[in-house]
Amino acid sequence: MRYERKYKIENLSLPLVEQSIRLHPASFKKIFPDRQVNNIYFDTSDFRTYKDNVMGIAERKKFRVRWYGENVEQIHQPVFEIKIKNNLLGDKISKQVDEFDLSNLDFITKQLQTLSKAILPLQPTLLNSYWRSYYGTSDGKFRITIDSQLRYFSLLEKRKFKTYHLKDQGVVMELKYHQDLDNQTDRITQHFPYRMSKSSKYVTGIMMSENVI
Repeated sequence: MRYERKYKIENLSLPLVEQSIRLHPASFKKIFPDRQVNNIYFDTSDFRTYKDNVMGIAERKKFRVRWYGENVEQIHQPVFEIKIKNNLLGDKISKQVDEFDLSNLDFITKQLQTLSKAILPLQPTLLNSYWRSYYGTSDGKFRITIDSQLRYFSLLEKRKFKTYHLKDQGVVMELKYHQDLDNQTDRITQHFPYRMSKSSKYVTGIMMSENVI
């Protein structure tokens, strides 16, 4: 498993956040081209995964389909992921699934129910996209992702996507490293001018869409 330390940054622009990474003493460099990340999240009818996160349950799971690129409605090379969290430690199980259209969510939902082995039925709840930048140290031990242009669309009331109607102006920075390196993180985190925070895009999107009471 790896540590995933998140920082939700609301008071700085994206260029300033990227500048703080480039000027970091650990010499973070771009390790992959920027790209758009897209997700469809799935949850139970009583929002079990959402509530587990909000309640601070240490061991929890999250179900999503992820793909890359700016085409939101035609989903190419999708991957089904089960995110497993234990406090700050995270892992995931990934499996390629069939390509599908956003207009036919029932098709992929049936596949995921079998693959996830979830006891309760899953339903698509939220669509989101964001722009991601990738940085890493030269020794490959520490990685940082920066997510901006966060957008959300609730799938609970409408299935027909036209445009994103919810936008988050914040920036999410995430520091990722193997659990064996936790005793070395001070040399990285002490130079961040940000405070670590609990930040889940799924929770944020659901709360913004006001679909959970």
